Amino acid sequence: MNKNGILVVVSGFSGVGKGTLMKRLTEKYRQYALSVSATTRAPREGEEDGREYFFKSREEFERMIRENRLIEYASYCGNYYGTPREYVEEQMAKGRDVILEIEAQGAYKVKQQYPDTLLLFVMPPDAKTLVERLSGRGTESQEVIESRLTRALEESQMAEKYEYMVINEDLEEGVEKIRSLIEAQRDKIGRNLAFVQEIRTQLETLLKKGE
Repeated sequence: MNKNGILVVVSGFSGVGKGTLMKRLTEKYRQYALSVSATTRAPREGEEDGREYFFKSREEFERMIRENRLIEYASYCGNYYGTPREYVEEQMAKGRDVILEIEAQGAYKVKQQYPDTLLLFVMPPDAKTLVERLSGRGTESQEVIESRLTRALEESQMAEKYEYMVINEDLEEGVEKIRSLIEAQRDKIGRNLAFVQEIRTQLETLLKKGE
């Protein structure tokens, strides 16, 4: 059996509750490691280096790009964001499943480099619920909410390239759905070809002994 961990990308619209789902999943099941992104933006109050993000200078981040130390990266609102390769590969080698909470463009880059990656897209039960969740934050203007809804419309097209969707209506149900999809990925034949070959060899040996 393939003992390496599963690489999982979780994407979804802003306000859909991806972060809440991931926090609950990793609290409930310790075998999952939530990847920490690197960024050039300044830490916000209460944030710690290595917990919310790995905070880097622009020079440090661009060096990571040149040295191929990032699985994927993007520039957003004047700052870089990216996924450090070393942490992800170390955790997977230890057998831990690693979850990346990133946007669709980054997801495609990850899938190109790691074809076995499981792509999950988190959806709201309906568009009205998404608006209510964005408004309920109380931190965004109407203009920002409309901008996020426009972005969600664009991302709904990208979602078609994902393998599974998870509808985030009930938190615990959503967590269990994600866990079940990860466990199913572990048993895919494509991940376990060496084990299939091992069984085949054992059968051939048994048949030869019986001749």
